[in-house]
Amino acid sequence: MHRKRLGGLLAACLLGTLPPATAHAADTDLAAGKPVEASSSVFSFVGPNATDGNIGSYWESAGFPATLTTKLGADADLSSVVVKLNPDPIWGPRTQSIEVLGRSQAGTGFTTLRPRADYQFSPHSGQNSVTIPVTGRAADLRLAFYGNSGAPGGQIGELQVFGTPAPNPDLVVSALTWTPASPSESDAVTLSATVRNTGSAPAGATTVNFSLGGAVAGSAAVGALAPGASAVVTLDAGKRPMGSYPAAVVADPANTVPEQNDGNNTFTAASPLVVTQAPGPDLEVLGITANPSNPAEGTPVRFTAAVRNRGTTAVDAGTVTRVSVGGTTLDTATPQIPAGATVNVTTSGSWTATGGGATVTATADATGLVAETNEGNNSFGQAIVVGRGAAVPYVEYEAEAGTYQGTLLEADPLRTFGHTNFATESSGRKSVRLDNQGQFVEFTSVGSTNSIVVRNSIPDAPGGGGIDATISLYADGNFVQKLNLSSKHSWLYGNTDGPEALTNTPQADARRLFDEANALLPSTYPAGTKFRLQRDSGDTAAFYIIDLIDLEQVAPPSGKPAECTSITEYGAVPGDGNDDTAAIQAAVTADQNGAIGCVWIPAGQWRQEKKILTDDPLDRGQYNQVGISNVKIRGAGMWHSQLYTLTEPHKAVGGINHPHEGNFGFDIDGNTQISDIAIFGSGRIRGGPDGAEGGVGLNGRFGQGTRITNVWIEHANVGVWVGRDYDNIPELWGPADGLEFSGMRIRDTYADGINFTNGTRNSRVFNSSFRTTGDDALAVWANKFVKNQSVDIAHDNHFVNNTIQLPWRANGIAIYGGYGNKAENNLIHDTANYPGIMLATDHDPLPFSGQTVLANNALYRCGGAFWGEAQKFGAITLFAQGPDIPGVVIRDTEVHDSTYDGIQFKAGGGTVPGATITNVRIDKSNNGAGILAHGGARGSATLSGVTITNSKNGDIVREPGSTFVFNQ
Repeated sequence: MHRKRLGGLLAACLLGTLPPATAHAADTDLAAGKPVEASSSVFSFVGPNATDGNIGSYWESAGFPATLTTKLGADADLSSVVVKLNPDPIWGPRTQSIEVLGRSQAGTGFTTLRPRADYQFSPHSGQNSVTIPVTGRAADLRLAFYGNSGAPGGQIGELQVFGTPAPNPDLVVSALTWTPASPSESDAVTLSATVRNTGSAPAGATTVNFSLGGAVAGSAAVGALAPGASAVVTLDAGKRPMGSYPAAVVADPANTVPEQNDGNNTFTAASPLVVTQAPGPDLEVLGITANPSNPAEGTPVRFTAAVRNRGTTAVDAGTVTRVSVGGTTLDTATPQIPAGATVNVTTSGSWTATGGGATVTATADATGLVAETNEGNNSFGQAIVVGRGAAVPYVEYEAEAGTYQGTLLEADPLRTFGHTNFATESSGRKSVRLDNQGQFVEFTSVGSTNSIVVRNSIPDAPGGGGIDATISLYADGNFVQKLNLSSKHSWLYGNTDGPEALTNTPQADARRLFDEANALLPSTYPAGTKFRLQRDSGDTAAFYIIDLIDLEQVAPPSGKPAECTSITEYGAVPGDGNDDTAAIQAAVTADQNGAIGCVWIPAGQWRQEKKILTDDPLDRGQYNQVGISNVKIRGAGMWHSQLYTLTEPHKAVGGINHPHEGNFGFDIDGNTQISDIAIFGSGRIRGGPDGAEGGVGLNGRFGQGTRITNVWIEHANVGVWVGRDYDNIPELWGPADGLEFSGMRIRDTYADGINFTNGTRNSRVFNSSFRTTGDDALAVWANKFVKNQSVDIAHDNHFVNNTIQLPWRANGIAIYGGYGNKAENNLIHDTANYPGIMLATDHDPLPFSGQTVLANNALYRCGGAFWGEAQKFGAITLFAQGPDIPGVVIRDTEVHDSTYDGIQFKAGGGTVPGATITNVRIDKSNNGAGILAHGGARGSATLSGVTITNSKNGDIVREPGSTFVFNQ
């Protein structure tokens, strides 16, 4: 009888029809939740499904042979392996050919623990698992599959590995303390932790990581530890800004020591490390204002610095506040500043404004009379611009103005748009086409440069979706490098003007034909260098159209400020192609919670596939619409610290706040500063299948205290959308107030550049550049989706000293309703179809009231035909479609080379009463009048100092049917 049972068991072993496992009482499932590596998988049937504790999920390989390896973490003396399939009767019988292999923690290769054999499964009859006895010691267990009669690949619903841990060390942290126990900002903090080996074998030397606020503060060495031995390790964590820092320590963070249990290596202190404000004075400069704010060249300018004492004791009178600008130093005595108070210090002398721009730097206690608790926060710098437009750091070169061998493309007199017209979409309405090998565009630099931007067009792929190609760059006749160009973000098709009606599928009519390529060069090239873009062998596009080139001397990457914590401390790795979103989000959350002083994004390429925001604790719906607040994010420079996304923005999964807001950039609710980074999207269309859009680089409520400086945004649907509808989350209502953008570089969008909506007020876009936006480059939209329509009206917003080029759809600057809004000192070039500046009451805004001022702007080659080419817009157009547009002031302005009218009053349901047009020059209205009132236009304008020359259809024209009155 005994021999008969034994024989039956032996037969069962050989056939693989073993009974379910009966593990020894001391055995445990060592594979539960452990990492798994699969040689292949199909669809969503991936390796980790085999150890997730869910019999309903499973792994399936993509053919044979195939392997599945589970990492046990350390050596174990194995007794059996259990392979399970889903017990659902829908799974028919099958036989799998399996070999069991193992590798010890010190081994380099796998050895066979159980030879290959056939194992039978019959879930529909209750036989959904087999037990394979094994003997041996291993840290990694591998199943090799050679066949499956029921599927084209190996299958495991759940894998269990039974055995007992082999003798090994086990490191545990039992205490974490710091000295001093209650530090202030001026104290250096020392962290201490006790590490013990609770295992049954000696532990080799390793390290521990100390973390403060979720970021690694540093590492300390731990020597070898015998079983039961312990050691105290310390770390000098330095001085910390005021705040609360959750503290933790991890033993053997790199898993260099094989342990019986890797899950007990972390210890978190019961209470956080709290750093208090240091006693004593601490001066900082909060901001600088200039008087006048937009000076003309030669004007004397005085400055006022807001100096705050954030310390705990007063600062006596007699310190020096220094303002430095353009080689001029202005020192001014400062009055007493009580603790917590702010004083405004106006310079006793002035600076004579020079052409272009300069950086103004204000420094508190410039002569070092006061011993402060923090000497690193005394200075504040910002740009001042003299004259019109932005003081951009690059020099722009038009291809047609250089030397070239190729074909000059020039726009037709009507500058026809939307019918694959490259010249109409070119800067200056001209560009150069290279069709043959050896053709080139060459130009001589007027300053030193180590970077290049090329606005170009190359063909689309035959089926759409774009191509990549190169063009060759030479300097003084020497080959420098191939520049990578792409058409993946250009070429939109269709004869409709509806913004969401275009397609990526090739058709006869195309628009948005240009994109930009940029590169840092291997060295700096001096002024006078001859740069050549040439089509060489290997440059495979069917044609190349070169529009313009920017050359810029880019500064080296900035260093990390002392108060900032790098995203690398949270796990981000530059340039590895992996998604860094989790690390960026963790750092931002730590800053928002006060655990770190600011977030540092070092030089490098950082992949971001989800928008950075704040978790909604109330989970109020499918989309999270809670932005970040009280956060400071700094980078090493927009050329150096670059965030990019590869996923189509509308297809982000998890964490996204709304489909059209995309899966990159930042959602901001208030008091946030972001500077010196780039945000590169992956947009290819404004609207398309499944709500496809390019996403938004920066969006949210923005609130108070937000400043965005030196941020480059490209390939977004919208660069910046300011405002949320009140009914999104009413309790979070907070329109932007005092928001400032400066030094922005927004390129190649599918809709707006920056749009101020939802009651935005007292906000400004200053010294920024925009090129190839797909809707208004700058807009104020006083929409009605606000808390109180009588109060929350967009007002007192200023667009000052900006340069706008080549909007391929809509306006350079648009203002829809509100009061006190101004556009001053801007340069606007080459709108494709709409005005350079438009005031309008379409889009159903809250009414205009008070004054709306357009002052000291210059417009070149603006206006065009749109909406089936039936509407012909002037360079400046006032369109009272519904409500009136009162209080318009246009002064000190130049309008040159307009496609149609210089200034146009468009017919609508409302009037434009009492406009004043003063000191305005209009020259060369190519296909229209100097100033035109459409038939049906109503209202009046008083003209003073207006000069009109070279207008095709007359100087001041009122069409039949118009009652508009011109007072001169």
